Amino acid sequence: MWKEIGTAFRMLGTHGDGCRCILLMGEGKSFCAGIDISDQNFGLLPSDNDNEDEQPGDVARRYLSFRPKILEMQSCFTAIEECPIPVVAAIHGACIGGGVDLSCCVDIRLCSPDAIFSIRETRLGLAADVGTLQRLPKICGHGSRIRELCLTGQDFDAMEAARLGFVSRICPDLMASAMQVCERIARNSPVAVQSTKFSLNYSRDHSVREGLEHIACHNAATLMTNDLLASAVALASSESNSHGVFDPILPHSRL
Repeated sequence: MWKEIGTAFRMLGTHGDGCRCILLMGEGKSFCAGIDISDQNFGLLPSDNDNEDEQPGDVARRYLSFRPKILEMQSCFTAIEECPIPVVAAIHGACIGGGVDLSCCVDIRLCSPDAIFSIRETRLGLAADVGTLQRLPKICGHGSRIRELCLTGQDFDAMEAARLGFVSRICPDLMASAMQVCERIARNSPVAVQSTKFSLNYSRDHSVREGLEHIACHNAATLMTNDLLASAVALASSESNSHGVFDPILPHSRL
């Protein structure tokens, strides 16, 4: 499933599919209970048949062998962040370990009152390596409480997630609220929406000056779109729920 997440989000919004917003949710009683460290595919725990003396290569060679796997896992979640389409996560129940890594990559997070979060990796004997330690402080700040949660691996509830700014709000009717957010985004120009996400992501990792230069260059081209007129007509309409009619984004050019 890990690779499939990367494959799906690299495709969405790039094939002229008309996708305007993505709702990400978990099936079952939890959003995501984290990775199964006993899964031999991850190679985190030795199997019954492993013999230290019989394993090929020294520590350096095993490092060079295992590092690409971690990078590949990281890239699968980064595909969510780099997807041109906004991603909204509806989080219910447990959101543990890898679930927090995954959630950090989306654009908007909503949660149910029963949601429980944990950066559980430290309690399992490893440092989170798929994005939480890099992205969470940029979402919530580098303050003492964030470091405490990362270093202790303790649980935090929906109220604290909202207080920290990790989720937008707590929603008793989670699916209805998440769909409403998606619908509001989808009403807007896809050029404006994709450009906004592009600029937000760029500006997060660059200075204010660099972000301003970036959006100036970007808008110098994207302001020449018919979506401006369509949006203006919709805003001027007497109907409160009126929204513009926009052409779909073209498929991405490929080799």
